[in-house]
Amino acid sequence: MDDRQFRSAMGKFATGVTVIATEVEGEVHGMTANAFMSVSLDPKLVVISIGEKAKILNKIKESKIFTVNILAANQQELSMIFAGQLKKEVVFDRLDGKPVLPGAVAQVACEVSAEHVEGDHTLFIGKVTDIHLEDAEPLIFYSGKYRSLVELEPVNI
Repeated sequence: MDDRQFRSAMGKFATGVTVIATEVEGEVHGMTANAFMSVSLDPKLVVISIGEKAKILNKIKESKIFTVNILAANQQELSMIFAGQLKKEVVFDRLDGKPVLPGAVAQVACEVSAEHVEGDHTLFIGKVTDIHLEDAEPLIFYSGKYRSLVELEPVNI
């Protein structure tokens, strides 16, 4: 299989859209990502996957903290800003002293508990230190496009 085919296959998995953020010497850094998942309930752990070429990689290694901001359906512009597609100033709030995006469906503050290099990515295991939730619909990404949720009628089997 070639890289394009692999990428296309992985794109068939519908995901939420997140912005990963960290802070070094008072400067906030962020990137759009969908490589995020929960790992453990006890202790509360999550994992993010950051590519070796991403500018934020060494920032997280240095700061030992990150936040995961699960974007709301109305935050597509933020996704594009942190993917480098738009230039715009962004204001951050704070959760447990860490930078988070206001209006995100969920803000998850983490301390790095472990990192593992696998292939061309580093997996950061984050110990969750705080969470803030909003009642909003999430932004969805599927097959290279932004999507929104549509509730389906239950099927009787």
